[in-house]
Amino acid sequence: MTFEEQRRRLSGVVAIPVTPFDAEGAVDTQTYAKLVDRLITGGIEVVTPNGNTGEFYALDAGEARRCLEVTVEAAAGRASVLAGVGHDVASARRAAGHAREAGADMIMIHQPVHPYVSGDGWVDYHAAIAAEVPELGVVLYVRNPAITGEQLRALGEAAPNVIGVKYAVPDPVRFGSVARDAGFDRFVWIAGLAELSAPGYFAVGATGFTSGLVNVDPAISLAMFRALSTGDYPAAMTVWEKIRPFEELRAADGNANNVSVVKAALGRLGLCRPDVRPPSRLLTATEDEQLATLLAAWAGGDASYSRVNKE
Repeated sequence: MTFEEQRRRLSGVVAIPVTPFDAEGAVDTQTYAKLVDRLITGGIEVVTPNGNTGEFYALDAGEARRCLEVTVEAAAGRASVLAGVGHDVASARRAAGHAREAGADMIMIHQPVHPYVSGDGWVDYHAAIAAEVPELGVVLYVRNPAITGEQLRALGEAAPNVIGVKYAVPDPVRFGSVARDAGFDRFVWIAGLAELSAPGYFAVGATGFTSGLVNVDPAISLAMFRALSTGDYPAAMTVWEKIRPFEELRAADGNANNVSVVKAALGRLGLCRPDVRPPSRLLTATEDEQLATLLAAWAGGDASYSRVNKE
């Protein structure tokens, strides 16, 4: 797949699938494959195994490799696979090499988890990983507001295969400025804080957004994208109002239940167990009841959205 086609697909809904676990706490690969297939059948063109909604930091290296392999197999060429990689440089390079061998189209480099990050070191970190897979497109995951457009520009010059930026700093003004300082046309700009932030980020230049909510209902995320991509902001805000309570439940308490809410919703749909790994936790009874009420209203009283998974 050419970088140009990858760029086109990144200008859309970039799905971050959950990682389902079985009753013993292991990755449930059979269910994982079904969830990926459901996303792609629903119209999603980019799937990101080992993202934050996939509990990347709670998986060991072997589990992350298996999640990627299952995704590639389930996608079967119908959608682009954007493999999450990260941790130290050596681990990230190994994961990138495995992604290439497994058949992924692109990699997404998680923001480096380190207490001391210099601008030049940030550029060097990403350039070293990108160099491991020059034939794969690379997407950056930027959560650090200290990263400047000049640093992104330098990285783009050092690593031609860096084609996209998932920008997850909660400041659309900062995003717009950084994107233009970096070279607006050099990268695909992806709103990295999902649907609630997407209208503001599209207004200043984003052309795609990431989503965890898409696991629950791909049609809702795609409806928002279609509205935003055609400049129909009133229609986008109609979707925004519908999903706002669900997304705010995920964002409460510093995003503590970000994944838990999605998995609990999937559990109510009978699609996977609601289990998460520490440091995440299951929803409390009160939170789960809030979720049930939201989903029932969301579906217009459709009972399937209130069904508790009996597994």
